[in-house]
Amino acid sequence: MKNYKASYIEMKAAEGQTEKFAGFLSDAAPLVKQTEPGTKLWFALQAPENKLAIFDIFVDEKARNAHFSGAVAGALNKNANTLVAGGWDDGVVANIHNSSVLSAKPPADLYSATTATYIKLKAAPGQGENLAALLSAAGSIVADTEPGTLFWVALQIDGEHFAIFDIFAGEAGREAHFAGKVAGLLNQKASALVEGGWEKGVVANVNNYDILAIK
Repeated sequence: MKNYKASYIEMKAAEGQTEKFAGFLSDAAPLVKQTEPGTKLWFALQAPENKLAIFDIFVDEKARNAHFSGAVAGALNKNANTLVAGGWDDGVVANIHNSSVLSAKPPADLYSATTATYIKLKAAPGQGENLAALLSAAGSIVADTEPGTLFWVALQIDGEHFAIFDIFAGEAGREAHFAGKVAGLLNQKASALVEGGWEKGVVANVNNYDILAIK
């Protein structure tokens, strides 16, 4: 999965539209499966306070471009003024974060997953390459030591911005992950590598979601 591409879109439902927006995203998964062969993985996600998100993995840049010009993106564009706070431009496009995959634990038991986590990281000044190196090495550690982590991927957005996305069958898997070797290594190195250190740079940027649908 190294050299694959990814995108993450965090959105707010328009007032009174949370249930309909969640239903729209849940219904989109089969359409992604039918029409987007280059979209390797696609997740519809929901968190409290009307927050929803899409996270996806693509085999290459061409596949990512095809996704954003595809049927699901077109349907979201058509319905964004009703469903999304800010509409299409301010509520969707402005919140797209594209990235490249640094390392991953390949998905296992994918459709048993119920929860997901997305963590935004900003490298401390001058530490982008070192943080990238740590994240690049972490995929194999997760694969070897975390059976409860059903999928894990480290991402590079640009020279100083990074992210981690992972999924779990339930809270026990998530708790085991945050008590595991990679979390411990990141905790140990965060004061040097991550702006804000462990508490303000990592923990404060954890976004937990329930999974609505998976492709």
